[in-house]
Amino acid sequence: MYTCYYKDYSPALQREMEFKVYGHAGKPCIVFAAQNGNFYDFENYGMIETIKDFIEEGRIQLFCVQSIDEETWSGSWNYHTRIEQHERWFTYICDELLPRLHSIHNNTCKKYDDRKFLCMGVSMGAYHALNALLRRPERFDSCIGLSGIYHASFFFPNYEDEEIYLNSPLDVLKNIDYNHPYAQKYRESKIILCCGQGNWEEEALHDANELKNAFERLNIHAWVDLWGKDVVHDWIWWRKQLPYFLDKMLEEFENDQ
Repeated sequence: MYTCYYKDYSPALQREMEFKVYGHAGKPCIVFAAQNGNFYDFENYGMIETIKDFIEEGRIQLFCVQSIDEETWSGSWNYHTRIEQHERWFTYICDELLPRLHSIHNNTCKKYDDRKFLCMGVSMGAYHALNALLRRPERFDSCIGLSGIYHASFFFPNYEDEEIYLNSPLDVLKNIDYNHPYAQKYRESKIILCCGQGNWEEEALHDANELKNAFERLNIHAWVDLWGKDVVHDWIWWRKQLPYFLDKMLEEFENDQ
């Protein structure tokens, strides 16, 4: 398996940021870390191993990126300070990192490929994945989110900040007009969300059901899949879920080509 580690300076964040590449070709995919996690977690917790066949066969190329959740969503200080730092990180992801990843992808797969990116993650990473797709559908066309919480008020109780609202996928989808141009882009996207019904999944289960209703109202053909009451918020289940859903999503992309 082709792998490569990078550390680049981010003007938006004024620091060096790390990421790691797994694979040489296929659908390009940004992987967001779980809450307060980092770019190496997907490897350390066995997620890379469980989908290694997809990677080695050239069906997908993963870019595992660095999180700064401890400065934004996990903090307890001033809301505005936290969401402004999140916006700087989001600028880094979309405007600084993504062009870099396109360049790496085109170099490793030995051809020019301007396809949009898949984004995925577990827990907080699932939130970041869906939020990225909803905010920048011109850059991301698909999402796999496992055990995510998608309402900003879980992290910012009683907020009144518009920037926080715009980073709250559940609120945005509940309120967006059916004929909004972005709603049409969402209908053209591939979205898979999953959570269990066991321990520590209560908030994720609530959001999954609410999102299912919002998707249906907007005629967005998202797959919201609820696993059993034995399925808990933990890596042991995410290692089972990811290859199952990724195989089905990649089949769709390959059939579209």
